[in-house]
Amino acid sequence: MKYALMMFVLVISSLAAHADDEINLHYAAEFVFPYHDQHNHAPGIVECPNGDLLVSWYRGSGERQADDVAVYGSRRRHGSIKWSKPFLMVDTPGFPDGNTTMMIDSKNRLWLFWPVIIANTWESCLTQYLVADEYRADGSPRWTSRGTIFLKPDDFTTAAVESLDKILAERTDLTIDATSAIEKLRERLSDKLYQRLGWQPRCKPTVLPSGRILLPLYSDTYSISLIAISDDQGESWFASRPLIGFGNIQPTLLRRDDGTLVAYMRENGPLDRIRISESADDGMTWSSVGMTDFPNPGSGLDGLRLTSGEWLLIYNDTTKGRNSLALSLSNDEGRTWKWIRHLERHKQGQYHYPAIIQGADKNVHAVYSYFVEQGKTMKHAEFSVDWIKVGDEEQ
Repeated sequence: MKYALMMFVLVISSLAAHADDEINLHYAAEFVFPYHDQHNHAPGIVECPNGDLLVSWYRGSGERQADDVAVYGSRRRHGSIKWSKPFLMVDTPGFPDGNTTMMIDSKNRLWLFWPVIIANTWESCLTQYLVADEYRADGSPRWTSRGTIFLKPDDFTTAAVESLDKILAERTDLTIDATSAIEKLRERLSDKLYQRLGWQPRCKPTVLPSGRILLPLYSDTYSISLIAISDDQGESWFASRPLIGFGNIQPTLLRRDDGTLVAYMRENGPLDRIRISESADDGMTWSSVGMTDFPNPGSGLDGLRLTSGEWLLIYNDTTKGRNSLALSLSNDEGRTWKWIRHLERHKQGQYHYPAIIQGADKNVHAVYSYFVEQGKTMKHAEFSVDWIKVGDEEQ
């Protein structure tokens, strides 16, 4: 088999000149590692100060019920199209590790966030973090500190029960099993342990102009979201008021010029649409959870505010299956979405749980779980904003 095939590398790149403006139609993609027979899922990505890319994900024989699951990483050197052999970033012996996300802070320190699953249930997870000052050498970053994000949200029982009752009043088609599950949920809503445990990350943190760090979290116990907040560069964390929609999880946060924060969330219920909420006080409190026009099959998404001020969403644009992965671009801070283009659109396979960032050269980097019959891997795609605006018809 040819070397290029063994490396599983696909590279497509083009530049086009148009009138007085140069249009950058760059697109390139490659697999981070060859097809693998274990579960490889939930990536994060950062661009290092020297231009290297670093990707994280979890790997093992399953998810929460598999105690061998650990966090792995790979590095692509600046100017290269080849990724390093995967290396172990962290393993909590005897416990599954979960979703990964990363950031580089104002001190150029690398942060890795992920949950440790205590009792093989999502409800039992605790979000951890590792911090590294040195992460440019080959292999795993040299971690200098580790911590756990303990959260003590203000009691949200009353607000949650009111929201649940409102939703149930509009439903007349509940099965016996669904009714039983709802009663169990109602009991857990007033349980102090469940309110403080089970919050886990998925999407990257947002850093506000003030320096406040917002780490989006979600709970599979309640199928709601919450923001972990730090005003001291990650030394301590406290909880926002929760985003209560019973089905809204895995938020990604985007900030408007007027300071309004918008959370776009995976739908984990029957609505088949991306959920939405807003905050006018830097993430402390949130509006009622609404629904967008974007379809969602119960799959993770991510968002990005570009240096141009445009907003970008990446998501599975279906109501069933994860075989189509779309990009939508807005030039009015999410009020309308003018452009759409697909990274993947196939009859079979799963292309999901994306993470996106913008590089120093203004190109966008997306990494996502890539599941096909041959195995599982992570795929990295790099593309320009102009490439998105051309749309699918030019592919």
